Amino acid sequence: MNQADSWLARHAELTRRYFLKIGLASAPAVTLLPQGVAAIEKVTELEAVIAQLESYLTKQDDFKDVSRGDPIPHSLSAEERQQVGLTQETWSLEVTSDPEHPAELRTPLSQESGTALKWDGLMELAQKHAVRFPKVMTCNNIGCPLGMGIWEGVPLREVIWLTQPKKDLRRIYYYGFHNEKPEQMFRSSLPIGRVLEDPFGLPPVIICYKLNGQFLTPQRGGPVRLVVPEAYGFKSVKWLSHVVLTNLYHANDTYAGGNNDVDSWLKTFAATLSIPKQVKAGEPIPVTGYAQVGISGLAKVQTCLLHDDTPLPSQDRFLTKLPWEDASILGPPKTWGGELPDGELPDSVRGFDPASKRPLHWPMRLSKAHWAKLLPGLPPGEYTFRCRTLDENGIAQPLPRPFDKSGRNSIERVSIEVIA
Repeated sequence: MNQADSWLARHAELTRRYFLKIGLASAPAVTLLPQGVAAIEKVTELEAVIAQLESYLTKQDDFKDVSRGDPIPHSLSAEERQQVGLTQETWSLEVTSDPEHPAELRTPLSQESGTALKWDGLMELAQKHAVRFPKVMTCNNIGCPLGMGIWEGVPLREVIWLTQPKKDLRRIYYYGFHNEKPEQMFRSSLPIGRVLEDPFGLPPVIICYKLNGQFLTPQRGGPVRLVVPEAYGFKSVKWLSHVVLTNLYHANDTYAGGNNDVDSWLKTFAATLSIPKQVKAGEPIPVTGYAQVGISGLAKVQTCLLHDDTPLPSQDRFLTKLPWEDASILGPPKTWGGELPDGELPDSVRGFDPASKRPLHWPMRLSKAHWAKLLPGLPPGEYTFRCRTLDENGIAQPLPRPFDKSGRNSIERVSIEVIA
């Protein structure tokens, strides 16, 4: 064991006791730290970086954007959006049968017949059927969340049933506005069973019109988009205009041609938000980060700090044998952010207690959580910091699905230089 590893070993138990003392694993905010902690210089430093964490919910304007199109639909002028059906007053949705693989429908919703669903009709459905749920939006090829929100809409099945399907319905596919250029169409698909039924306690697939209690902006896919709770962003098509009911037996997503797993669901993984790249010898190192809570939930966030001269275990492709230590998962925030109207969560959000508006389970699946860790002071040298998650099945990141094409979740590496 080299000098750096010996130093780390001596501090491991001290670090564990420290986190038990301050109770960060259950504290919903820094304000719950016990009295006297502020007198400890480096605890104050950890408190400071926790206080600077991003808000839990993301403002609509702060979502990362991966929109497609030339021009991108949300870049159109207000007048142009009015002309092409991208405003509440002009929006409509066709729900029809696939001409190549027809499903039999009694009453398709089409522009030609004058039965396409309009904004007022969607709002009438919303009065009876509106649902709201938290979801982190992520692109499966980027490996970091685009934003976290409370999404509101009408279950897609309520609109499907308006067409009175009779038989030969196996899947749906759907797409949004694409500048009337077929080569720019972005299409996704789902099995009809997922639309009509919500397995394993999942929220429904929705025709979405609100984010964080406010109507969708054009940048977020407004006036209407689809949102699939457990899926990556490519399933939640923006500027929704067409849903096609089909007897096709396989997926026909645009992403299928891009060597992607089009039936993947959200993975659980962790990454850093704040970590110093250079510190002085002997100074404890405050670290914060986020965890995406995928379909398998989140049980732990763990970290590992090794001197760069330390050899990695052989035959350990997924780094399961490193000396991982538990970090502290922060509890639900006191304030949610995201520019909620009056700063309050909407009523009847899935997964929240109706009276207190606090989460029934934490961390919540299909969302995010924040974590913190105070690393021990170190002798001079070059080090590598890593973090990972353990899901509720006890499986460590990047398993059980380590392949990027079903969603990126590789273990992050951060270099830290400790100077004399």
